[in-house]
Amino acid sequence: MNLKSSNNVETNQHELVLEVTPEELNQAINEVYKRESKRMNVPGFRKGKAPRAFIEKFYGEDVFYQAAVDHLYNPMMNTAIDESGLEVVGVNSYKIEKISKEEGIEAKLVVTVQPEVKIDGYKGIEVVKESAEPTAEEIDNEIERIRQRNSRVVTVEGRSAEDGDIVVIDFDGYTDGKQFDGGKAENFDLTLGSGQFIPGFEDQIVGHNVDDEFDVNVKFPDDYHAEELKGKDATFKVKLHEIKHRELPDVDDEFVKDVSEFDTIEEYRKDIEKNIRTRKENAAEASVEQQLIKAIIDRVESDVPQMMIDREVDEIINSFDMQLRDQGMNLETYLKYTQGTVEGLQEQYRERAEQQVRVRLGLAKIAEIEGFEATDEEIEAEYKKIADAYGMPIENVKGMVRSKDIAKDVYNQKAMELVKENVVYTDKAPETEESKD
Repeated sequence: MNLKSSNNVETNQHELVLEVTPEELNQAINEVYKRESKRMNVPGFRKGKAPRAFIEKFYGEDVFYQAAVDHLYNPMMNTAIDESGLEVVGVNSYKIEKISKEEGIEAKLVVTVQPEVKIDGYKGIEVVKESAEPTAEEIDNEIERIRQRNSRVVTVEGRSAEDGDIVVIDFDGYTDGKQFDGGKAENFDLTLGSGQFIPGFEDQIVGHNVDDEFDVNVKFPDDYHAEELKGKDATFKVKLHEIKHRELPDVDDEFVKDVSEFDTIEEYRKDIEKNIRTRKENAAEASVEQQLIKAIIDRVESDVPQMMIDREVDEIINSFDMQLRDQGMNLETYLKYTQGTVEGLQEQYRERAEQQVRVRLGLAKIAEIEGFEATDEEIEAEYKKIADAYGMPIENVKGMVRSKDIAKDVYNQKAMELVKENVVYTDKAPETEESKD
């Protein structure tokens, strides 16, 4: 078999015409005959024992044609694509133009190919990198968070309720003189000032004492979630049973020993400072990378084939399904509970998919411009990284992932490193077309 012709028919699409010789077709039919004849009945022969010529005479000369074409499909596709020299994304259509024992096969397929890509200005991209230096306020806030976590709730005696206290109350709500659903509870813990109840409720508890019984008069907001209560005046009959508050530990060396491996406040603050710095550095690096990715997307000039975007959408959904399975669920169950559809997910992920495709196209073009290549050692290292991540033998990974695809990942990584090495840090976000408007 050989490629007869290759022609560009429209943007990112080529028509390939492939020929299969009569000898190759005949060999494929023989292979199919050995498999298919076992289930064929021909008068005068036991089932599966009829010679090929008799089967073709009884069922028709073309009886094995479709099976032979199916048998040859992958070799035909691979030959057409390899001989065309095109970087094929996928096959749009496939048609047998003619088939006969005398002339063989002529097949026509239309393929989508990698688009032409242009990218400029990938060196010297301006990005904002936030400072990773911890502030005294951040360190204090972290200590306060630990302090709150190690607080204990104690009963208050001898005073009335104050903002920030936890009160234990019974309440019973009325509108238009009638009780309403969801407006009653007993021994309810409410933190005053938390905003858990509608505006004005918590404020009217402040100042009351244990065993007080009193009314709280409020008005439901106009945008309240329950339609029948929107904008209505309400009265809650309240009884206050208990007042509690959080008792916070003093921040001293004893506190430090209780909550950490350190002995002094100074040591503890330095450790917190180090951890905050690491966290902020990681966040700053992630932010820089996101800014660079957006900049690359903005600089890519390409008519991206829809097929590439659709495939990326499918990859994202498949990855999401795998995450769900790791959590004991699957995509079908998730969609059932969320009342969603696969089509809805596809639409939801389409923009993200197009951005990911454009990033890869941009990095691949940078790698091409810069002449980056992947060495055997680098490809092997990537294989090992994948094998380690999935806990699989490296030979299994090699059987699943082509070295050509691994190589693309390697030089795309090199392209990204080049972009990072040439960034220009600025205190001001670069102006975009949107900000200009």
